[in-house]
Amino acid sequence: MEDLARLGYGSRVEALFAPLADQGFEPARVTRLDRGMPLLATAHGVVRAELAVHLMKSAPGIDTRLAVGDWVALARPEGHDISIVEAILPREGTFVRKDPGAETTAQVLVANVDTVFVVQSLSGGGVNDRRLERELVLVWESGATPVIVLTKADLVDDPEALAAPAREIALGVDIIIESAVTGLGLEQVRERVPYGQTAALLGSSGVGKSTLVNKLIGEDVLETQETRAGDDKGRHTTVTRELFLVPGGGVIVDTPGMRGLALWDSEEGLSVAFADIEQLAENCRFGDCRHAAEPGCAVQQAVEDGELTPRRLESWQRLRSELDALEARRDQRARAEKKRADKVMQREIKRFQRERGR
Repeated sequence: MEDLARLGYGSRVEALFAPLADQGFEPARVTRLDRGMPLLATAHGVVRAELAVHLMKSAPGIDTRLAVGDWVALARPEGHDISIVEAILPREGTFVRKDPGAETTAQVLVANVDTVFVVQSLSGGGVNDRRLERELVLVWESGATPVIVLTKADLVDDPEALAAPAREIALGVDIIIESAVTGLGLEQVRERVPYGQTAALLGSSGVGKSTLVNKLIGEDVLETQETRAGDDKGRHTTVTRELFLVPGGGVIVDTPGMRGLALWDSEEGLSVAFADIEQLAENCRFGDCRHAAEPGCAVQQAVEDGELTPRRLESWQRLRSELDALEARRDQRARAEKKRADKVMQREIKRFQRERGR
């Protein structure tokens, strides 16, 4: 299992897989998804596979849809041309957002990740603090460790000054200033992808994610494009999530640039990303204080005293409202589904009673 160990097959995955091994299945990890057809790394090489019928027929959800990084149980039936994914192992370090194409559905972007590199470019306007706060909430919620990578340091005069907003926002998070041109910060990034560990990249188009992967691997495995002159905005080059081996280290997952990063079940992530507000809130008069106009609000008092910036509180309130709105929509959908189920049950009861009365 030496090759799989490099891919992250450790004691946790081995214990989860043990009952499936007794049934004759083989462990494998999803490295890429092409129109639902997974590419899998096994101890014997890379194979194509298809989902077992029972997985295809199961109710759609985050636990039944494959994601890059998933560990699966693979069957190789005799006389069958292609391997079959029979089970998806329980995940940890799972990066999830609200599906941009649905009102109340989650989308797993990457599974079983140890570290997420939150990538932003220093050129073209510097750090996008609003997006960075949202990215950190999602990463903390995933259970992975965030590391901020600020790229294209060679294109700006004072990288440290431009990194200052990130340092104010990212409490307790390591920040790496990086340049693919000069090599600045590359070794720091590489050190955070050790043997047996999985890292993933998160960021907008054009911030240099694919270039960073190419530098870590030592060859151009990913296509890159020039950013637009004037605003440094990138064009989409990476179109799918894919897992790559890092020479001398573990694995890294490149992801397409994502404009939409809607929150999903991110209560804990919000608390960790805004630990400063959470700590202040412990002294609020009311336990359910929204830090708006309630009397005895310690957070509002901190703003008045200059200990907390109004912008920081506004960011928390915006993300808090987003989570509340999502929960309200999910509750509404659950009530609607229960109402439909009750109507079906009533029709079945009436039908049964009519048949008994004949």
